[in-house]
Amino acid sequence: MGTGASKNTEEGGSQGMGEEEERNQAGGQLYVSLKMENYKRKGDLIPHVYGSVPLVGSWDSSKALSMERESASLWELSFVVPPNHETLDFKFLLKPKYSNVPCILEEGPNRQLIGGTLQGDARLALFRLNADEVLEYRVLIQADRVSPFDLAASWRAYQENLRPSAVRGIPDVSINSAPEMSAENGSSASLELDLEHYVVPAPTSANSGNVVHPSKDGSVSTDRPATIKEMEVIVPDSSGVYSGSGVVESKSVGTFSPSQKQDNHRGLLVDRGVGSPRLVKSASASTFTVDLRMDTETKNSMPAAAGAVAAAAVADQMLGPKEDRHLAIVLVGLPARGKTFTAAKLTRYLRWLGHDTKHFNVGKYRRLKHGANQSADFFRADNPEGMEARNEVAALAMEDMISWMQEGGQVGIFDATNSSRKRRNMLMKMAEGKCKIIFLESLCNDERIIERNIRLKIQQSPDYAEQPDFEAGLQDFKDRLANYEKVYETVEEGSYIKMIDMASGHGGQIQVNNISGYLPGRIVFFLVNTHLTPRPILLTRHGESKDNVRGRIGGDTALSDAGEIYAKKLTNFIEKRLKSERAASIWTSTLQRTILTASPIVGFPKIQWRALDEINSGVCDGMTYEEIKKNMPEEYEARKKDKLRYRYPRGESYLDVIQRLEPVIIELERQRAPVVVISHQAVLRALYAYFADRPLKEIPHIEVPLHTIIEIQMGVTGVQEKRYKLMD
Repeated sequence: MGTGASKNTEEGGSQGMGEEEERNQAGGQLYVSLKMENYKRKGDLIPHVYGSVPLVGSWDSSKALSMERESASLWELSFVVPPNHETLDFKFLLKPKYSNVPCILEEGPNRQLIGGTLQGDARLALFRLNADEVLEYRVLIQADRVSPFDLAASWRAYQENLRPSAVRGIPDVSINSAPEMSAENGSSASLELDLEHYVVPAPTSANSGNVVHPSKDGSVSTDRPATIKEMEVIVPDSSGVYSGSGVVESKSVGTFSPSQKQDNHRGLLVDRGVGSPRLVKSASASTFTVDLRMDTETKNSMPAAAGAVAAAAVADQMLGPKEDRHLAIVLVGLPARGKTFTAAKLTRYLRWLGHDTKHFNVGKYRRLKHGANQSADFFRADNPEGMEARNEVAALAMEDMISWMQEGGQVGIFDATNSSRKRRNMLMKMAEGKCKIIFLESLCNDERIIERNIRLKIQQSPDYAEQPDFEAGLQDFKDRLANYEKVYETVEEGSYIKMIDMASGHGGQIQVNNISGYLPGRIVFFLVNTHLTPRPILLTRHGESKDNVRGRIGGDTALSDAGEIYAKKLTNFIEKRLKSERAASIWTSTLQRTILTASPIVGFPKIQWRALDEINSGVCDGMTYEEIKKNMPEEYEARKKDKLRYRYPRGESYLDVIQRLEPVIIELERQRAPVVVISHQAVLRALYAYFADRPLKEIPHIEVPLHTIIEIQMGVTGVQEKRYKLMD
């Protein structure tokens, strides 16, 4: 039988209408996905959508919208509905691809979708080819109300990562651009955005000390506009997040959309919501268990990959002026305030998300042009030769960064003290009309941390590599620091982010001024959650599963005998390695092979993330690679051709996995205690690439063997790695 999936609006009565009006007022726009499926497709007949829908506007078969092929049997069309066009009246139409044979119109009454609710019964789409033959298509209709913030996020994910690919002769994602419409149709080609209710995201914390509280979709629930003036976020000390006996919440991702539930498929791509599994402390023991009950009615605030990018009209408005498409993060701060470390982390994060990012360190330019053995006198404000030399290398680095952007680079991170208003004005003048500047200022009032950073600087900086006397180098650096302090001017101009005492590991503040746009918002969100507290992160695959033994991909089988042995060895390792780390936690996917691997481990809270599930292999789930090669040779060759972007039919690509892992990365950065991640090969490849700063193209080929632990040590000196092989 034919089935349809539409938004569940069974609240009824005036209450349901009130909730819909409230969503409209909050800026949500209706996102619609139409799918048709037929395993006995006839010749060159291509499904179209015909009728009164956005981008068409009238019952004219010549304007019917072509649906895009997702796989050999599935066709899809998705679009965002303008607020003044939420009643859709349409039918499906089959058009020949090459010949002039008449179109075949779907039989039966028109289909109506009003405010996201399908009217009447769901049914098959029936097309009469001749007196004796009727072609049947299964129809799936999904309608969700989505915020402009999420639409823009989806578009950016597409624009930066999901480039159209010809691996199967079809694009990865389809975008239908809006044609011009006349005023008499009551529609316009562009979608008006109301961003008044969507501002920079703030972090979720188990503590209640946040000044700004995130809403369900991850945006901040305030009355402030998207362009923020002097917003301040207090970051509480969450070092005790797992202490105490109450219920603690942690972020989770991967809720089902209606059509995904219907097909019994796991969630796809991005879910930036904060639907949380609960950690409950047992009354009889010091261990924690996870409440696995998931709210099946929870709506995913982010559309699935195949449809979200249809928000092209929204994205065009979000891009803004040409110079806003290039972003310069200009660091500001006294020496030994963690600027370079922050720059390195931010560069790694943005590269991992697919944004072309480069770190420009002005100190390197200075050493190349003027040598590394400059004394503190070189940095005096009353030394005209030194001032001229330092401004010269700063201008040279800025010119290089702007040239790099004009050649295709997206985000440049300009690393220098930039401690005077005069220097910053010079940089803004150079960037005018070429890139957007955001100042990122690091402030620290903790003398203990400053002293520690100074000593690390003497040990690691090339400026003191040839200084054999540590104490002499220490005194010279302190003299240099004093020269900067005499003329230091904090940032009060332009767009800026101020990180105040964020390096202490005991909370801090972030002040944000005049920040707007999706990418700057994600940068603020990342910085709010980052810190310098040293702690290890342990990555490991589950123990060998029965499908591993059979060479089958995907699935959800139990452990083999060898896998059960590894679970015990892993338990012994963790108990010894983390015996003094009672605040540590164990993260697994929702698949039983990771849960069973973690089951012998006691004394630590266990959190299940749907985002940590293995890459969705779609119709190939449960097959061996030999079976795919034999039965689906085109898919096998397409995967070999471009493993990073290849998407299994009705499944995921590595780029999809990266996008859904972003909330996991943010939460890993936020944690101050050790974390053990027990997951799957593709997922761990993506996580490891983030910490190791590996290029995206290398991710599908990173070696992550079974029964091996990769320990990532995160601290002020950067990221270090160790590997432990517990079994052959």
